[in-house]
Amino acid sequence: MRNPMQLLGRWQALLIILLSLCYSASVFAQDADSTISTTEPTAITAPAEEPAAAQPEFDTLVKALTQGSLPKRAQTAKKLALLDDPRVATVITALQEGSLYADKSSDPTVAVVDKSGKYVNAISGEKIAAEATDSLKLVPINNTMRTQLRTVLAALNLNDKNPAVRLDAVNRMIADGVDEDIIVLLEARQKTEPDEDVRTAITSAVALMNLQSSEQQVRLDAISILRGSLQQEVRTALLEIANNDADEKVKQQAQFALDSIEDRISAFRLAENVFFGLSLGSVLLLSAIGLAITFGVMGVINMAHGELMMIGAYVTWVVQQLFPNQIAYSLMIAIPSAFIVAGLVGIAIERGVIRFLYGRPLETLLATFGISLILQQAARSIFSPLNRAVELPDWMSGSLVINPVLSITYNRLYIFIFGLIVFFALLAILKKTSLGLKVRAVSQNRAMARAVGVRASWVDAMTFGLGSGIAGIAGVALSQLTNVGPNLGQAYLIDSFMVVVFGGVGNLWGTLVGAMGLGIINKFLEPYAGAVLAKVLVLVLLILFIQKRPKGIFPQKGRAAAD
Repeated sequence: MRNPMQLLGRWQALLIILLSLCYSASVFAQDADSTISTTEPTAITAPAEEPAAAQPEFDTLVKALTQGSLPKRAQTAKKLALLDDPRVATVITALQEGSLYADKSSDPTVAVVDKSGKYVNAISGEKIAAEATDSLKLVPINNTMRTQLRTVLAALNLNDKNPAVRLDAVNRMIADGVDEDIIVLLEARQKTEPDEDVRTAITSAVALMNLQSSEQQVRLDAISILRGSLQQEVRTALLEIANNDADEKVKQQAQFALDSIEDRISAFRLAENVFFGLSLGSVLLLSAIGLAITFGVMGVINMAHGELMMIGAYVTWVVQQLFPNQIAYSLMIAIPSAFIVAGLVGIAIERGVIRFLYGRPLETLLATFGISLILQQAARSIFSPLNRAVELPDWMSGSLVINPVLSITYNRLYIFIFGLIVFFALLAILKKTSLGLKVRAVSQNRAMARAVGVRASWVDAMTFGLGSGIAGIAGVALSQLTNVGPNLGQAYLIDSFMVVVFGGVGNLWGTLVGAMGLGIINKFLEPYAGAVLAKVLVLVLLILFIQKRPKGIFPQKGRAAAD
């Protein structure tokens, strides 16, 4: 028989274990609640979940932000930014943007205006009744305080999860000027910053502050760190030291750093000019590639080529009118639509007029010039003489900022890529398809191609339609760079002929090299001669080049060469 005392001891041990488990579960639940409460979204929320000690300080600072002199309120904003409260950014942003309101009482009610235009209490997050908003007045600030608030907001953004936001915050601090308080924040952030670009920017900000040191070695180390920096604030600070500093060694090192910066800037300016030249070359490529096909295969001088580009641009505008809420996708619909419409117009021109004028280039020139006038007047009658603006999709807006002195606009970058895609697609069609084989056969020897069963008239129509369709695609690209109007294509017609003649009539690779070459030459001449005179100089250089190589860079072979 078991001892009762032994049974009692076992039950006591079991009871102790159960109590321990319950206590552990309650502690775990409290930890979970505290973890959840720290991941609340950054919006104005009710203070019920805020720590009791932090709540009065936030209330006091927010109310003080609406009272007193501007310098005093700016200091209050800096103190407010030091609080670990998700509502701080909302309040300071509202003050900086002019949407923070308060009444004139000793214990003011502070409100922000949300996106719907309604007043919300900045402390409690509760909506304010309409009749209670009459006493609220806009909290005034000036430009100086607005600049200081931008710096405060940048300091708040140092803890953002997005590295681009943190980098922009550091750059904003540098632009607005760093002080001791900002340096403390940056140095604390630098210890935990995982992104290299952000760390580099923070290092530059600290070095800028160290330029004001009274110790020579500290200033020399700061200049060494800033050597090669492309930020305007760095250049300004180094220029001030190089011109006015009393220490000769510091002045010399600052001048060396400036020279290094200028060398980097020159290199990036060169890269920028090359990109702008390639961008212009891609536009010339799109406008000339269709002309190179029709001119090379049929020997037709098509003066209506610019109007075919105009048709493609108007098709883009019409598609956007049909799908006003799908701007991001309307461009994808406009590309095949413009190709089909312009191609059909080109086939109609070839079947209706040009096929009767083969072998008579002067007559084709005059006939297509008359067609261009007809198409221009038709555009004026249908769409009016006013220019039409084609909306740029969001994914083509803005710029790709590589560094402070070099940025690339997305629309020109995408058009450059698009031009290369069209070029290689057309090259594949001419090299890999039955139509391309027949086009090459007719271009090299029309009589022999007809003798082996190639329908030269059909090939002429399809080739002219293909070139016209590509002109329509060029119009889609041009609509993303300029307004759409009846005279859109005329500005690029002469340049297209220059590209074709320079590269070699009927040679696609020559068209590519000619377009990019003329684009780069034009962009390098513009800073010295101006836009108009640069085009004149390019034309003069082209005439001199044709005197030496009449058939262009890549001369045509076959029938066209024999002619």
